[in-house]
Amino acid sequence: MSAFIKIEGLEHSYPLDGGGRIAALRGIDLAIERGEWVAIVGANGSGKTTLARHMNGLLLPTAGRVWVDGLLTSEPRDLWAVRQRVGMVFQNPDNQIVASTVEEDVAFGPENAALPSDEIRRRVDDALAAVGLTEHRMRPPQMLSGGQRQLLAIAGALATRPTCLIFDEPASMLDPAHRQQVMDTIRRLNDEGLTIVLITQAMEEATAARRILVMREGRIVMDGSPARVFRQGDQLREWGLDLPVAVEIARGLRQRGWRLPPDLVTVEQVARALC
Repeated sequence: MSAFIKIEGLEHSYPLDGGGRIAALRGIDLAIERGEWVAIVGANGSGKTTLARHMNGLLLPTAGRVWVDGLLTSEPRDLWAVRQRVGMVFQNPDNQIVASTVEEDVAFGPENAALPSDEIRRRVDDALAAVGLTEHRMRPPQMLSGGQRQLLAIAGALATRPTCLIFDEPASMLDPAHRQQVMDTIRRLNDEGLTIVLITQAMEEATAARRILVMREGRIVMDGSPARVFRQGDQLREWGLDLPVAVEIARGLRQRGWRLPPDLVTVEQVARALC
């Protein structure tokens, strides 16, 4: 089994208060290779977060199977190893911060893994350096900005040395400057070899990924590169999704007679094509 994450026939349903169940995932088949950067987009309720939580065993399948690095998530004896390999950073960083200083918070995961103190120190140093928070190591987390707290949540996940990080709308609560800081950090981590799964409703963020999955009503309805996915602009709009600003600009220019390549998805690409 070569794929780092492999999913076959995955279905998941949630119980309803009045009895019965509602389907959230319907027959998902998916393979994610080691080192990929995959963005998952879709309208609210499309199943994005439910799918992501299956990738590190926070949820278990109603039907079907999920493997992480060859380990079956539904096998109880493998679950701890799965979660060591796949970390998760949530939308609200305050839900993941547990300690009174930045340094102690990053050390929380390695300490719970009963690692030697010198290894914990090394991991804390490396994780803080990776997100640019070394100089804030002794500060209380509540004294950090929203963007810095999200970087702290990323550092805490990195300290466990995962092979993959899942980001569930990590920049949605941030201002543009801190949003860019978080996205730059994600890009650098992927460049260094970390597998990235990014859940987002911001199409500008999705353009940075190497591959985009579009979800609708619990199914993957589109899978391809950003250029390939955003060529289907009319279909995406029909599903209630926006297009990146650069894609809209390029479409408008083509309608006015400009001859532009069909695969422009970022402002930089549009600017280069115009020049």
